Amino acid sequence: MASNQTVGLDRDDHESIALPSELVSRIESRVPRSDFDSAAEYVTFVVEEVLATVEAETETDDYEAEAQDEVEARLESLGYLES
Repeated sequence: MASNQTVGLDRDDHESIALPSELVSRIESRVPRSDFDSAAEYVTFVVEEVLATVEAETETDDYEAEAQDEVEARLESLGYLES
């Protein structure tokens, strides 16, 4: 198991999270070739971008209704529900 390192900004409005050491090393190696001043800034940007994409993609999805239909179909196929 890889050890973890904590990446975070030392401010009251931020939290720290543990990341695998190998990932932190990869991030830190990219920081000098980027416009970011720290690994924490880099990670914050990447996570915000990914979340924005995911939220935009799922914003219009009717996830709950679709998930409910899938669960009901699965329960029916297992004999727990009758059609």
